[in-house]
Amino acid sequence: MLRRKEDTLMKQFKEKGLAWPARFIYIRSFKYDSQLEVWIKNTKEQRYKLFKTYKICALAGTLGPKRMAGDFQVPEGFYYINEFNPRSEYHLSLGLNYPNASDRILSDSLQPGKDIYIHGSCVTTGCIPITDTQIEELYILAAHAKDLGEDFIPVHIFPVNFNNNRSVEYLNKYLQTFSEYTPFAKSMRNAFYYFEKYREVPFVMVNGKGEYVTEEVAPAEALVKIPNVEPVLTASPATVRTHVSTRPVRVNPIPEEALAHSVDHLPVYPGGNDAFQVFLNKLGKDEVKDLDQGQTKAFIMVEYVIDSVGKPVYARVIRGGNDGLNTKIEDAFLGMPQWSPAAHSGVRVPIRLKQTVMIGIN
Repeated sequence: MLRRKEDTLMKQFKEKGLAWPARFIYIRSFKYDSQLEVWIKNTKEQRYKLFKTYKICALAGTLGPKRMAGDFQVPEGFYYINEFNPRSEYHLSLGLNYPNASDRILSDSLQPGKDIYIHGSCVTTGCIPITDTQIEELYILAAHAKDLGEDFIPVHIFPVNFNNNRSVEYLNKYLQTFSEYTPFAKSMRNAFYYFEKYREVPFVMVNGKGEYVTEEVAPAEALVKIPNVEPVLTASPATVRTHVSTRPVRVNPIPEEALAHSVDHLPVYPGGNDAFQVFLNKLGKDEVKDLDQGQTKAFIMVEYVIDSVGKPVYARVIRGGNDGLNTKIEDAFLGMPQWSPAAHSGVRVPIRLKQTVMIGIN
């Protein structure tokens, strides 16, 4: 199978005037745009050339980095391939070094998550899935590059393609609600434009706070411009609506000291992660009618508690939305069916979780 695929790749390289096999490859993924680019070169002195762009065929979560196990988020940031799995249950898979140095500082210290892959089969709860045919090509390219000495094949996962106006507008709207994500988005933007300017993989450091430090590069005139004011990538203050809630505050019936902060496994929605994603997607579509006038999308952050028998006992919108919308979101979370509860040292325990819900229809 892979031998035939290699013959096909060799023909594609020849048609594009590229030398086979590539000694160096660089992978860029754009979460919102559902794209994965493969760039190649054969000497360190050469500039990277685009070989192919693949369509990511499934997506979990929303914009923003992965911060804990079970949050359904595809990571964003700067990674490299650290595992080749030819016997993956998802056809073939390439593992990423998540959590990296930044994630270990900023993500949940006990449950940051793990096992993030680029793989086949077009299903995901936080990985980057492409088709079986595409993963065969990418796997061969990566294997050749590794055999030829590229021990750390870079994989950079961006929130959006910053050359796409619509994608940048979407990111700007997201940042109006989640402004704390702005510094992270700025570092990703800087790395994107560094590569656009030099066709070289940017040098990235992680500071003591877990933040990425990248060289700031202004976009070329021919590229899509985005706001370069502080806070970066957000709309002007006049366009940001501040919502003051008049709803009564819901009270968590479980005392703070009784909530688990360390567990052996997180609670599981009935039917698993895929079923929970179906619930979130349906909720996001059903509540479009309750958005503010003129609004087509919103990102709602919900804090909720699953008790020691798996019952949802508390839900509170802590970011985004309006009174009517937020009440319905909270009611929906409280109305979820019973979960399999979290456990610590063999004992079932209550736990508080957070989840982003995207209201809107893609």
